[in-house]
Amino acid sequence: MAELRSRRSNLAVPGSNPRFLEKAKGLPADQVFLDLEDACAPLAKPGARKNIVAALNEGGWGGKIRTVRVNDWTTEWTFQDVLEVVGGAGAELDCIMLPKVQDAAQVKALDLLLTQIEKANGLEVGRIGIEAQIETAQGLINVNDIAFASDRIETIIFGPADFMASINMKSLVVGALHPDYPGDPFHHILMQILMAARARGVQAIDGPFLQVRDVPAFEEVARRSAMLGFDGKWVLHPGQIDAANEIYAPSQEDYDHAELILDAYDWATSEAGGKKGSAMLGDEMIDEASRKMALVIAGKGRAAGLSRTSSFTPPES
Repeated sequence: MAELRSRRSNLAVPGSNPRFLEKAKGLPADQVFLDLEDACAPLAKPGARKNIVAALNEGGWGGKIRTVRVNDWTTEWTFQDVLEVVGGAGAELDCIMLPKVQDAAQVKALDLLLTQIEKANGLEVGRIGIEAQIETAQGLINVNDIAFASDRIETIIFGPADFMASINMKSLVVGALHPDYPGDPFHHILMQILMAARARGVQAIDGPFLQVRDVPAFEEVARRSAMLGFDGKWVLHPGQIDAANEIYAPSQEDYDHAELILDAYDWATSEAGGKKGSAMLGDEMIDEASRKMALVIAGKGRAAGLSRTSSFTPPES
């Protein structure tokens, strides 16, 4: 199983605000995305590119994943966004986030552009990843092809606000349940994004919750997508970061249990353990399926920086 890069909390930072860019460096988010799209007014975008390049090159981001969200391909800004940011700070950049992805061709176009800029600037070709944001009905219909469009794809992201507008959803509350609908109106959308991401072997990220000061409501929404298997969620305010980091990481108890399952199954299938295909861990029977589930939880726990508080001791024969 590939080593996970933790993306429990994905902090949006407007590129037009140097003070916010500097503040973001010290916040405990797993990932920051420096935004050139919706958070920047059209007249502010040229200056925002320069702010982002300067902030990336100044460093101080610690172990955070550093991403820049460019404008979508239907605008006049995308090419210049990528050219200036990657050409100016490509060595300090982990990913480019592409919003409002409609089809695989848009991802391939970004891939080709990144390759050209990497070659022209002496950067390692293919190192910069792509995060694809699904925000329209057309994008969701094509999400499987989008997920497989490039080797650079690292995440598939749900963008709820634009998606709600795309399907004419009768609500203005982004990311929350609606009292007139007896269920979760986003469940199908989230599951389709999750299936595409898992089929491709990349991470699935839930979008923002706009009532930024209502942390309990944020937690409620986050728990739903975390339970499905999403790897993280956007945070729009520093007050949401700790909640996301906790919710999208395993509990200490679950992490310890997963590591014990892995150790116990490794021992049971070994020569010393009798080469058994299944075994007992306390009162629980474990087998290969248990190992696969435990790998997921253990991987997320390791990525989140959890440490074991228990160890496996082989049973006496």
